Amino acid sequence: MRRLSLRARLLLGVVLLAALGLVAADIATYSSLRSFLVSRTDTTLRDEHQAFEGGPGGDEGHAPPGVYSEVRAANGRTMLVRLRVYLFPGQSTPPVPQLPQTIHVSARPNDGPDRTSFFTVGSRNSGEQYRVRAAIEPELHGSMLIVAVSLHDVNSTLHRLFLVELLVTLAVLAALAALGLWIVRLGLRPLHEIELTADAITAGDLSRRVEHPDPKTEVGRVGSALNEMLDRIEASDRRLRRFIADASHELRTPLSAVRAYAELFGRGAATRPEDLERSMSGIVREAERMSVLVDDLLLLARLDEGRPLERKPVDLAEVVREAVDAARVVEPARPIDVSVEPAIVTGDETRLRQVLDNLLANARAHTPAGTPVSVELERADGRAMLTVADRGPGMTEEQAVRVFERFYRADSSRTRASGGAGLGLSIVGAVVEAHGGTVAAPLSRRTEVRS
Repeated sequence: MRRLSLRARLLLGVVLLAALGLVAADIATYSSLRSFLVSRTDTTLRDEHQAFEGGPGGDEGHAPPGVYSEVRAANGRTMLVRLRVYLFPGQSTPPVPQLPQTIHVSARPNDGPDRTSFFTVGSRNSGEQYRVRAAIEPELHGSMLIVAVSLHDVNSTLHRLFLVELLVTLAVLAALAALGLWIVRLGLRPLHEIELTADAITAGDLSRRVEHPDPKTEVGRVGSALNEMLDRIEASDRRLRRFIADASHELRTPLSAVRAYAELFGRGAATRPEDLERSMSGIVREAERMSVLVDDLLLLARLDEGRPLERKPVDLAEVVREAVDAARVVEPARPIDVSVEPAIVTGDETRLRQVLDNLLANARAHTPAGTPVSVELERADGRAMLTVADRGPGMTEEQAVRVFERFYRADSSRTRASGGAGLGLSIVGAVVEAHGGTVAAPLSRRTEVRS
């Protein structure tokens, strides 16, 4: 079974709720009016009863049209009948109430000591209804006086009321349905726009957005959230495309070199020892470059997937000292100042060491030879903060924002052969985030890591 749309469910719910309210109001109105009319008829019956108390010789002209009177003896025999009714169109004989053979009466609070009974009966020769009052009259030597009044006017009034209520209810429901449909369409128009936007994005148009979402409405906030999500998806897609292009380019360079060396070998380099050695050295060198690049890419992929790192207590101060000692061996002429405080953190020691190595290598690559570098480790607010700073030229604001992007090079003039693949700081950011920390590169020529 096909489910109704949200618009149809909302409209159906509103109409059903309104219908229940209108029907309840109609029933209450109908019941109240019927109770009032029957009560008024009962009052008429009391008046007719009092008018009849003069006995069989009473004034018969006093009885209004539609009133039937009867006197029954204690043995149930009818002693007197008085009837004054209108003949309605199509009637040849007046309607007479269909009274039961046995009538039980009891004392009623509003009728004094008399024993009375009120009930409704039909008629013998028509569909008319009568309201009947039966009472035991001491003045009539214990006989029962029965007075009946036709309910023709009461039923006609109630029938007209029913027709009016039915027509008004249907008209109100129709108007409410039309108004509700307009309001629902107006309210769900932003949701329909979101649906169209999602369809366009599914078709491949990642630039499509929900236009002018209203933050004051729930649907508008959904549209704003969708736009933010789409911005991130589009940015992620751009980064992925750029990453694939850069990775392909990075791999193309060493692969082209390996191919060139192989072609040189195929053209007879094996017969010349110096050419053979150069070819083999070049192949090994380019293979190592590809191996490093692939290892870095695999590491970033694992970190992106959220694979758990090794978690154990690490003496971060000792890791800093070891990384600085290794950097001094690589470039003895570069002064490196070290200031560390004791700091034990939980994490992967190998990856934390890689963070230090990459930061120091980045300082060496982007500053002139001999430029001083400082490394500082301190504790603040229960967290370890590592700062690597140099006295080089620094970065622009745009470079500081993008420096942790993959394959990004702040110095575009540097070649891939001399400048690396541009993944060093990307690995720094990914490893630090995997440890629950943050990394930043302020414009003050330093890099801060908090973990």
